Order: sequence, then structure tokens, then C-alpha cells
Amino acid sequence: MLRCSWCPGTGGSALHEAPLSAVQKLPIPAVREPAEQIPGVNCKSATVISPARAGVRAHISSHWRKRSTGLPGTLSGFLSTMTSTAPSADEVVPADSPDHLPLSVLVVIGALTAIPPLVTDLYLPALPDMARTLGAPDALAQLTMSLCLAGLALGQLVVGPLSDRLGRMRPLRWGVALLVVTTFLCAASGNLWVLLVARLLQGLAGSAAVVVARAIIRDVYDGPHVAKIFSQLMLVLGLAPVVGPILGGQMLRFTDWRGIFVALGIVSAALLAASWLMLHETRQPGSHPPGAGAGRVLWSLLRDPHFTAYVVITALGGAILFTYIGLSSFVLQDGYGLSAVGYSVVFGANGVGLILGSQLNAHLVMRVGPARMLRGSLMLMVVASAVVMVAQWTEAPLMAVLVPLWFVLVGFGGVNGNATALALQPHRALAGSASALLGSAGFILGGIIPPLVSSGGTGGPVMGLTMTVAGVVALATLLLVIRPSHLLEERA
Repeated sequence: MLRCSWCPGTGGSALHEAPLSAVQKLPIPAVREPAEQIPGVNCKSATVISPARAGVRAHISSHWRKRSTGLPGTLSGFLSTMTSTAPSADEVVPADSPDHLPLSVLVVIGALTAIPPLVTDLYLPALPDMARTLGAPDALAQLTMSLCLAGLALGQLVVGPLSDRLGRMRPLRWGVALLVVTTFLCAASGNLWVLLVARLLQGLAGSAAVVVARAIIRDVYDGPHVAKIFSQLMLVLGLAPVVGPILGGQMLRFTDWRGIFVALGIVSAALLAASWLMLHETRQPGSHPPGAGAGRVLWSLLRDPHFTAYVVITALGGAILFTYIGLSSFVLQDGYGLSAVGYSVVFGANGVGLILGSQLNAHLVMRVGPARMLRGSLMLMVVASAVVMVAQWTEAPLMAVLVPLWFVLVGFGGVNGNATALALQPHRALAGSASALLGSAGFILGGIIPPLVSSGGTGGPVMGLTMTVAGVVALATLLLVIRPSHLLEERA
């Protein structure tokens, strides 16, 4: 017997006849199978969860409850929970009832996603002092940033597939442990070349935190819940680039650039302890294709045209964000005569706009759906970017640039979380690899586009034009590649 909680007017009491053998024949790795595919079941809206998957879901919920109340979790506890809490094969649950992570666990995951902006932004005010201390030209000092970004991009392509094969926790803990070592190595560097190597390794290590954090969210949550959690995590990603340079500047009042890296190393050690004590394995056992190498897995994902389209959208979103970060200081300070203090105020206000956009998305996505929110956010970004471009072209007053620029950041707050959630939705078993492609694409394109478009100068409408073109291509990709529109909602 299958109990359906979706049939209207039944209050969850509708029963459907189905041979138990039909349910037992469901593929074990399957997360959900439509009930209409089972002989004897006529309810098209019922959803069956396989026994193995249900056991994993029950274990995850049980384990997070134990952790939040201070009870220890062990390997034996995991095995016993797997065997004792799995519901019977005839259980049917609503498709939108995900497991939930305690707030304390989400805080740790949010802190892990903040590692990339912290390792890139915290030491920015100390770059001139670092260059003088090591006797290096400014260009080579800037290279420490580029190498760290390269490590963050490339490391995800390594750690993501590893987390699908080995589980989430081992790559995460190895990565954060290496982050601690390389951060202290940065602080102890006696010359620039050692620092450059340490920064590259630091980026590679830091990539483990962000790629595994995204995969954990996808392991535990389904559908629009994924987009909601990603949008809530944007609160951290929006604050870190704003707070990082300010905090680094304040730290320089009583220490130097080495002290900043020491503080970052201490924070990394604290995150290592928190991830070890509070996070637990969430990947479904046996979900990774046997014998599949990293290259084959990544290529199989890229062969999915819808997934590739979302990768393009997130990459173009990264290009818009990095174009703003890389060129806005030249546009606003050199072009409009804004002071350094005034620019920091504008940068902070735009960070608030990004946070507001992401939190508005988190509030609406459960009712509207991630696909519609993504379309609306992209349209807002395109329109606002076009206004910025026209304002620059016509040399309009400063506020004619600042206001639409703020709305560009508001729109970005609704792009990244929704695109990531929609891309990961059909790829739970390969969430690590899929997360790696999504994350690295944004870093790579975001690192290439700004210096490329500014090679001929930052005057005129370069910033607005670049953001507009990227936004138009992203919106066209959504509307022309992922079609018809109802497919988006089905994947949500």
C-alpha cells in the first residue's frame, strides 16, 4: 500500500494499491521516482522514496539533531542509524519536504563560503606595505592576488570530483587543514617568490571549503529550498568583500601584513575545528558512478545542455561582479572625482544592495520559484547595466551612475543562488563536481574579462557596456537554450 499526502481532499489518507515488488525494483540510487511509473499506482502526484535514500535522509536528520544537542556521532552510530531508521518501502512523502540543517551548522557552512573573499580581500590594504617590505614592484605584489584567484578556480575542479568519490568531509578537512598551513606560510614568507607559491597553494586549499559547502546544501535540500539557502548564504558573501578591506585596514593600525595573515590563519584553524566537530558526511553512499574519473564526470556534466547553460549564466554573472569590482574605482574616482572615503561608502552601499537582493530572493523563491526569480533578476541586471552604460556614455551626473549600479548588485543577489540551485537540482549524486564547474567558471571568466576590456583604458562606457553585454548574453542563454519556460519550473 502507498499512502499519498498530495491527493486533494484526502488529508493525506488516500491509499493506492501497488505490489511491493514494484517498489523494491526502484533503482537504489534514485532519489525520487514518479508513482505513475509503478504498476498499479494511478496517483500522478505521489512520490516514492527508495528505501536506501530514505534511510540516508533519516540518518542526516537524526545526526544533525544529535550534533545540535551535543551528542556525539560515530561510525557505528551512522551504521546503526542506517539500518534502524529506514522507513518501509511503501512510505510516500511530499516532494517538497527536505531535511533541515540546524542554524549552527548553516553558520559554519556560511563561514566556509566566506573563505574566498577573506583570503583575497582582507590583505588588500596591506599590499603597498607588503611590496615595500619584500622589495617587490607593485605589479608583482598584485600577482599575489591573481595567483590566489587562479588557485580558487582550479582547485574546485580537483576537489569537487574528489568529494563525489571520497565523500564531503575528507576533502573539506584536508583542504581547510592545508589552508591553515599555507596561510601561516604566507605570514612567514621571506621573499616574494615564496609568497607567490604560498598564495597559489592557499587558493587551491581554500577552494575545498566553498565547493564542498555548496555540495552539502544540495545533498540535504531539494528544489526551491536549495535556492533559498544559497540566497541566505549570499548574506555572508555580500558582507565579506565589504568588511574584509575595512577590517584589514583597521588591523594595520597595530600590526603589519604578516599579522593579517596570522589572524587569517587563526580563523582558518577555528573553521577546521568547527567543520570537524559540527559537520558530518552527507553524500549518499554508492551514488558516485563506479570507475568514473574526474575528467569523465566533468565532461558528462558539460554534455547536459541545461547544466552548461547555467554554468554560462553563473560565469557571466561573475564577469559582471568582477567588472564592477575591478573598474568601479577608476570610473568613480578618476572619472567622477570621488574620494577614497566616498568610494568606500559607495562600495559598502552596493554591498548592502547585493545583500538585500539575495534576502528578497530567499523570501520570495518558495512562492515564485527559482526559475522565475532568475529571469527577473537577470532582466533587472540588464536594464540597470544599460542605464549605467548610457549614463557613462553621455557623461551624466554621478547619481545617474550610482543608482542603476546599485540595482545591478540587487539583481546579482538573485542570480547566483537561483542559477546554482537549478543547475544542481538534477545532479545530486555529482553535486561536488557540478558545484566545481559552477564556481570555477565564475572565477575564471571574472578574472579574464575585466583586465581584457580595460586594456585600452577605463574611460567612456567600458564598465557599463561590459556589464550590459554580459547580462544580455546570460539572459539570452536562459531564454533560448533552456526552453520552453515550463522546463525551468520542472527542474526547480
